[in-house]
Amino acid sequence: MTSPVSSTITMFGADWCRDCIRTKKQLDALGISYTYVDLVADPAAADVARDISGRTNIPVVVYPDASHHVEPSNADVEAKLRELALI
Repeated sequence: MTSPVSSTITMFGADWCRDCIRTKKQLDALGISYTYVDLVADPAAADVARDISGRTNIPVVVYPDASHHVEPSNADVEAKLRELALI
């Protein structure tokens, strides 16, 4: 059984991570709804983020089309959101 493609964005991050704070702030400012997975509160989720990205860097942002970014710049995130017609 395959899981349905998510219609939401999921961001794996931590409150001590500057890139995570920046990306969260950007998504909030753009009015994008997303699910935030706090790796401090849920350390086991770090394994999920690593399985998705193949890396231990954060944030990991997973888009509705199942693509993802690791440590994206604001320009990367904005370009992807435009590609998906979310902004």
